[in-house]
Amino acid sequence: MGDPLLSVRDLHIQFDTEDGTVRAVDGVSFDVEPGETVCLVGESGSGKTVACESITKLIPTPPGEITGGEVDFDGENLAALSSRELEAYRGCRIGHVFQNPQGALDPVYTVGDQLVEAIRLHRDVPKSVARERAIELLDRVGIGDVEERIDDYPHQFSGGMKQRVVIAMALACDPDLLIADEPTTALDVTIQAQVLRLLDDLQDERGMAMVFVTHDLGVVAEIADRVVVMYAGKVMETGDVYQVFENPSHPYTEALLASIPDPDPRKRGDAVELTGDVPDPSNPPAGCSFHPRCPHVVPPAAYDFPEGSFRQVLDFRLAAENGDVDAEALDDGTDVRAEFDLPRALPDPDAEAVLAAAVDDAVAGDVDAAADRLREAFATVCEQREPELQETGTGHPAACHLHDAGEKDPAPGLTQPHD
Repeated sequence: MGDPLLSVRDLHIQFDTEDGTVRAVDGVSFDVEPGETVCLVGESGSGKTVACESITKLIPTPPGEITGGEVDFDGENLAALSSRELEAYRGCRIGHVFQNPQGALDPVYTVGDQLVEAIRLHRDVPKSVARERAIELLDRVGIGDVEERIDDYPHQFSGGMKQRVVIAMALACDPDLLIADEPTTALDVTIQAQVLRLLDDLQDERGMAMVFVTHDLGVVAEIADRVVVMYAGKVMETGDVYQVFENPSHPYTEALLASIPDPDPRKRGDAVELTGDVPDPSNPPAGCSFHPRCPHVVPPAAYDFPEGSFRQVLDFRLAAENGDVDAEALDDGTDVRAEFDLPRALPDPDAEAVLAAAVDDAVAGDVDAAADRLREAFATVCEQREPELQETGTGHPAACHLHDAGEKDPAPGLTQPHD
């Protein structure tokens, strides 16, 4: 295999806001080979769109800024180019399909005028030739009665038809790379399937590579060659789509896969339910950014915690730290354990002694003392140190302390094939 068409390396992007500095993308790396489809997946707020828009520096500057890393496209570091120098790539060798087709089209110009302008911006051709090219593109993406519809305005098209027009504009100059940012999110499932088939056909015809941003793992399974799982601006896991789907190596990936509905109840297994939200990027948690929600957070080595019980204890501690423990509503330790789903007793007597003392602190109204006690005794590597992408034994890397040398056996769900 030769050099990748696109190589993003240790990319850092931040936004200066009134609430502080937001690290929207924090050390992201991935490659895209010629003709390959790479999907960036994750919840809203994971940094997928910002990472893609930074490839051709479309992020607003200020407040946005690329503070580190490289974006190597066919041997050229795009991150080091000026806006004028990037004109040779934007809309020409790299096409963009944005989330909102309505926002990508100018309502006061016909779609034909907008396509002609996009073509002539990068091709020295007469307007008549550009119009013929526009008709050809609209016909190829499935716009009916194209000779008439080319002179219609965006509001005269349905949502699915607008998205087809935007795709035609992105393909106007035969790009080597297409960046499609959630192009099917606002479409119903029937139109979504049509757009996905169209993109697949166009990719096969033109041999172009594609970066596809989505939060829908069903779409990923259908179109991806490789997948990059992002969370809070970082890469959690990356690899061949079949490897990642059958053997997820990160708890976040496992949770995303578990969210896919399965009509066969025999295959549903134990649900992995995530609580909470993606953290505030202006105030991210220490260590692994996923640890406040992780069902497999690594317990301290000094104690023996049954599977899942350390997550419950950590949730109690985090609630105490965040002021979410109402001491006045707690009559006794039984109330505390019931309210926070804590075990009646931990099997490790030393761990139970710490937990019981913290519960007593909460009942006595000293919630801060409870949090301090739990923090001192039950510190986890997941909040002490940020994990690095590392090989996991499944054929692809993940950034998770479960795979650190010397850690206990990874959680069973992260080593079993996923049907």
